[in-house]
Amino acid sequence: MSAYSLGCTAKVLTALILSAITLSAPTRVSAANSLAMLGADVSSAQRALDLGAKYYDASGNARDPLDILKGLGVNYVRLRVWNNPASGYDNKAKVLAYAKTVKAKGLRLLIDFHYSDTWADPSHQRKPAAWSGHAISQLQTDVYDHTYDVCTALKAQGTAPDSVQIGNEINVGMLWDDGKVINNNFTNLSLLLKAGYNATKACNGGTKVVIHTADADSDEHARWFYDGITAKGVKWDITGLSYYCIWHGSLANLYNVIADVKSRYGKDVVVAETAYPFTSADADGTANSVTSGCSGYPLTWEGQATNFTDVQNTARNAGAIGVFYWEPTWYAVPGNGWDPANIQGSGDGWDNMAVFDWTGHVNPNVRWTP
Repeated sequence: MSAYSLGCTAKVLTALILSAITLSAPTRVSAANSLAMLGADVSSAQRALDLGAKYYDASGNARDPLDILKGLGVNYVRLRVWNNPASGYDNKAKVLAYAKTVKAKGLRLLIDFHYSDTWADPSHQRKPAAWSGHAISQLQTDVYDHTYDVCTALKAQGTAPDSVQIGNEINVGMLWDDGKVINNNFTNLSLLLKAGYNATKACNGGTKVVIHTADADSDEHARWFYDGITAKGVKWDITGLSYYCIWHGSLANLYNVIADVKSRYGKDVVVAETAYPFTSADADGTANSVTSGCSGYPLTWEGQATNFTDVQNTARNAGAIGVFYWEPTWYAVPGNGWDPANIQGSGDGWDNMAVFDWTGHVNPNVRWTP
């Protein structure tokens, strides 16, 4: 995730319509449907804690952020892996270390492979520097070896991942330009996805493979991508979607895409990323990624919590099995910047999107609910 804009023109529905969707949707699915993956991507938390950041629960008690989130309903943690980031954070060694903490607290683990030294999203899918001159044949080996290496190292220390993402928001492919989908040709991307899938299953057969796009804005976009990889014989276990109402439109869009991909591909579905601002103000002088909100949701703690509740309700009603909040712990801590090449000097563009305020106190209204 980064501060990209998909240029969607779909208007967000009014609060009345959103409420109607939330209330009426249960009649279209089994009443027994629930969210089993109640997730939080806390990839920045390790650095924040190393810098001395404090996190406070709703009673004002300083506690480990994972304990606070677990108390709010979180049962699944997502950690990104960059190949060789300049900061060192989110590399293999750091992820291995934090995975021990995650698992020791009884939380499940989703590993998000970016296959890059920095952010990968719909607008950026840069190869790791070590792979920069590699063509598609070698890149298949690179993806397999890297995926297998990280997975087996996690497994060896008793923290085998419960699920992994083969790429992050790969709307038009990954490891550009070799793995980019050009002229509707999914061949190269399919080879890379197969390499990641096979490596994951060779490491640990029970680990679920997620293929993740930011295509919650329309059935057309989601079908184009997932039809494309299906036609090439790509296997996966869970379809992952990013949903931010600012970029992806209404909850009706989200509902329709989840229901469609679940039915069309016969896979479980998770909202792998979502978030909402509690303010438009900026904590650290680095411009916020999101500066406006969506109709019906004020930029307040109450608005943030209501938006997250409505996303969960919509996902559940449409048949999804999980929702992950993206970077709820990333409040503005000097030295924990967005740029891995300048983590000390860059600021935090997500400080108004976290569920902890600028002093580390949690939004008392936010809950993850099955």
